Amino acid sequence: MPELNKERLEEYLSSLYKGGVRISSISEIGKEGESELKGFGYGLPYLIRFSVNNEEKTVVLETMSPNTFGHDHFSDRAQSIIWDHSAYNRLPKHVRSLDAGAFTPDGEVITVGEAEEFFILTEFVEGHGYYKDLERLLTAKRLEPVDEDRAKALAEYLVSIHSVKKDAPHLYTRRLRDLIGYGECIMGLIDNYRTGYEFITAELLKKIETGCVEWRWKIKDRGRRLCQVHGDFHPWNILFREETDFTVLDRARGEWGEPADDVATMAINYIFFSIQRYGRLEGVFERLYNIFIKTYFDATGDMEMLKVIQPFFIWRGLVIGNPVWYPTLPVERRRKLFNFIENLLSEEEFRPERVNEYLGGIFR
Repeated sequence: MPELNKERLEEYLSSLYKGGVRISSISEIGKEGESELKGFGYGLPYLIRFSVNNEEKTVVLETMSPNTFGHDHFSDRAQSIIWDHSAYNRLPKHVRSLDAGAFTPDGEVITVGEAEEFFILTEFVEGHGYYKDLERLLTAKRLEPVDEDRAKALAEYLVSIHSVKKDAPHLYTRRLRDLIGYGECIMGLIDNYRTGYEFITAELLKKIETGCVEWRWKIKDRGRRLCQVHGDFHPWNILFREETDFTVLDRARGEWGEPADDVATMAINYIFFSIQRYGRLEGVFERLYNIFIKTYFDATGDMEMLKVIQPFFIWRGLVIGNPVWYPTLPVERRRKLFNFIENLLSEEEFRPERVNEYLGGIFR
């Protein structure tokens, strides 16, 4: 990665904001204090504070790391960031993208034709990740009223964005094709599992992958379900402030898709945190799961979703069940996640009230 100094960054921001920019601080998000941009790393989000035209502003500058989840090539990362910039501002409550640009080999900014790596610049939004709420509940004795209100607000948000439909069946087919074969999705995740770890064998992963291909053929002709989606609606991509005021981050993989994608992504996190605390869906997390599910289905009446949500749950189960991210998860807890995955391979209609049966053992 080329070195990027403060002066060059000031030149770039001055061009973007049509005025003389003076940077007051640059720091990695999550770390206090100013840091040099020398050695600017792929994938690191930097918080930049500056003044321009007698105003103080704060922005976030972030690149994407090369990785084996479909971002191996420069063109993969460029495609993703350019899409981010084009799509973020079209989704309600999403953090706004201000610009997408690129670094040249010698550290200059913006000259896209000579680009070596792209970046995205977004507004900075205050708030704490929703996952912090769920982490607190790992030891809390009871729910607070705001916990229930937030689960309901998240479901209502999905009801709202999913109400925007689009007549483009080919995009629905594309979304399902990406779900199976894209580097960030089912096949990419499976390729990044270490076989032979605990109970995870090549045979098990092959069974899951081939079962998901069958699911694509079961549901690929339901293009009438296409709607506006977030595409990565999990607790780390939601920033709450007071009460139910929140902003969403990092929508992904297309503006249009299957609404079950967003519903499964949030719902499985209530299940996952509950497994960590209770070993099953129970207590405070069961309450949040039920509020989220009931609010969504009462408002939409979309019972057909129960016949298409399975591969989306399986995908997200592969995410949270991966030892790459959760190496210390006890083996019996990870096994429950894989029970859930395997049972949904053959479950023609998902039953929200049967989660503990899905977690408990493989149906024969």
